[in-house]
Amino acid sequence: MRAFQVHHGKQIDGLTLISKPDITDLDSHEVKVRIRAVSLNYRDLMITQGIYPAKADHGIIPASDFAGEVIAVGSSVTRFQTGDRVMASFFPDWLEGELTLDKVTRCYGGDSDGVLREEIALPESGLVKIPSHLDYISASTLPCAGVTAWNSIFESTKLQPGSTVLVLGTGGVSIMALLLAKAAGHKVFITSSSNAKLEQARTLGADATINYIDQPEWQEAVLDLTQGKGVDLVLEVGGKETVQRSLTATGTGGTMAIIGGVSGFTGTLDPISLLFGAKQAKGIFVGSRAMLESLSRFTEINNIKPVIDEVFSFDQVPQAYEYMAAGKHFGKVVIKLD
Repeated sequence: MRAFQVHHGKQIDGLTLISKPDITDLDSHEVKVRIRAVSLNYRDLMITQGIYPAKADHGIIPASDFAGEVIAVGSSVTRFQTGDRVMASFFPDWLEGELTLDKVTRCYGGDSDGVLREEIALPESGLVKIPSHLDYISASTLPCAGVTAWNSIFESTKLQPGSTVLVLGTGGVSIMALLLAKAAGHKVFITSSSNAKLEQARTLGADATINYIDQPEWQEAVLDLTQGKGVDLVLEVGGKETVQRSLTATGTGGTMAIIGGVSGFTGTLDPISLLFGAKQAKGIFVGSRAMLESLSRFTEINNIKPVIDEVFSFDQVPQAYEYMAAGKHFGKVVIKLD
């Protein structure tokens, strides 16, 4: 079986194609899956750069998100059968309910082996069937980016229909959030440095677009668009360069969902603007298997299809990482395994 291996901090050049033993034995509750597609997240770049918090002192198989086909099941498996199309929840131990430390201790591709390989054996409890309207490439984007957007909009906040949502940039989480929020009847604003990407966002339903190069104080533009009120929800992915602006753009009683830190995780945040605006800043740590199941149903009912920017072959994994690192993508970057 072929797989890729990465060492934390060894950069993209450190990605190495290796050979692993084929999976021949399954525990009674395990499912063997032939992986058909793997989608990349910004987290995967952070691991090559050595800045992701969860680290290993040895080489690991990277990536967390895949979609594939069940090719064997253990003797006690009841949830799946051979031929089923499945994807894995980001946290195999967070099946449902509120987040607790023990539920998020394990995840794929951080400090232990991930999914950038041809086959994998996993407990049936952590798998979810792929929505019938999605192919493997599209489905591979749901476990992390999709669930993160779902958690931000539907689980961690209680938005009323017609609420206003601000998404930063046009990466995987932001574009999925745009699709989900519009399907739920919300008004969506989006930022980017590219007018071409903003035009793409408008075709997907964005109600207002802001070029943050042309308008560096883009939080003021958000306030103008909302008659000074601010938005009900911000999906904050930028980190130290954007977090205070995002908080300013958040309206009274609104929520800033902190998802990532493209510009780094340091920076300052004015607590007074939280206090006097009765705002909340809430960390979003992907989500549970139950959230992935809810997201899958919602995408199927509303015929939502994730936006795929580029698809690379398994032999082009380093090029896929380089493409994502360049920041030119709109939506998701996916690796297809034949």
